[in-house]
Formats: sequence, C-alpha cells, structure tokens
Amino acid sequence: MRVPTTVRFRRAVAAVVLSTSLIAGATACGTGGDRGQREEVSSSAATAAELAALAVAEPDAAEADELAAATPEPTTSEERQKFAKTRFVANAGLAAGATYQWIIKPYRAGKFKKGAKGRTFALIKAGLAGAFAYNRLKAAADNAKGDPLLSKAMGPLTAGIDSLKNLSGKLRKGDAGDADISSFENVIGGVKEAGRSAGAPVTDKVPSLSQLGG
Repeated sequence: MRVPTTVRFRRAVAAVVLSTSLIAGATACGTGGDRGQREEVSSSAATAAELAALAVAEPDAAEADELAAATPEPTTSEERQKFAKTRFVANAGLAAGATYQWIIKPYRAGKFKKGAKGRTFALIKAGLAGAFAYNRLKAAADNAKGDPLLSKAMGPLTAGIDSLKNLSGKLRKGDAGDADISSFENVIGGVKEAGRSAGAPVTDKVPSLSQLGG
C-alpha cells in the first residue's frame, strides 16, 4: 500500500519550511556582528539540506516498512528467517550509524556544550537523529521476531529501546547528559551483540542524504 502522493508532498513542504526557518533564525542571531555567530550563519545553508533530510527521515523509513510489508513474503521457514535477519541488519545498522554520527560523536567532541560553535545545529541534528534511530531500532526488534535465535537475543533489549523514545527531545533542547548518551550507546551495543550471537552481525551505516530524503 503506497502512501498517497499528497502526504509525501506535505512532508517535502515541511522539510523546506524547516530549512528556511533555520536559515532565517541563524541569520537573525548573527546580526550582532560577533565573529563566532557569523561563522555559524555561514554554515547554515549547507546544514539546512541535511536537517531537511533528517526531518523527513523517520516517516520515510516508516513508509519503506509499509511498502516492504506489501511485498510477497518468503514461503519457507528458512527463507523467512533469512529475510528477517537481512532486514534486522539493515535497520540496526542505520540506527547505529545515525546514533554515532549525530549523537555520540558530536557529544564527545563537546558540540553540545553551551558556547560551542555550531551548537544549535548540532542539537537539532542530534534530536532528529535520535528519533530516527529509535524508529529503526523498533523496526529491527520487530524484524528479529522472524528468527528464533535473534528473537531470543533481542528480547532483553526491548525495555532499553523503549527508554530511548523521549530522549530525542532532551537532545534537541540541550538537556541530555552523560547518562542519556550512554543509554543510546548501551542499547546500540546490545543490539550489535544480539545480532552477532544470532549470526546477523551489524555494521554501522550512516544514512546518506538521498536515503534519508527518500
């Protein structure tokens, strides 16, 4: 079942509005003449496209799941398990890549600290990436149900994945601390270990703009 064109159009419009508002806001902040503010404004145009893509990443990923669900399912037990592992690896890899690239890496580099150059954009990206990663982890957990070993290994991680649901808001507001970042890191580590133990090793895959933008 394909999502109506009007829905996809509205998502695209929303992404454009987000990009425009971010550039406008950054420009307004930079009118005081401060060198650091001017440098942050100069990077806003390049960042806007990435933010727009991230803004539509979560619903686009959900749409991909809907389309995949509409395709014929494997018929044999072996085929179903292989299909489940393949989708698990893909979703978990995207979650891991997004988490490291836009949450863990910038946090360790001090990008989320008050006064840090580019902090505003780093926090917005972290918040959106957090929502995207949570969505992909939920999908990966659902995929795991199609394989007995993978399902058993992922079972204990359900609560941890659920705990990430509201952390995207804290990241976006700059309220996330060491414990919140560790939560993401620990869950991703647990998912990777679950995949490894079930013969479905997960490799970080940072989503490209084309993938995120759908």
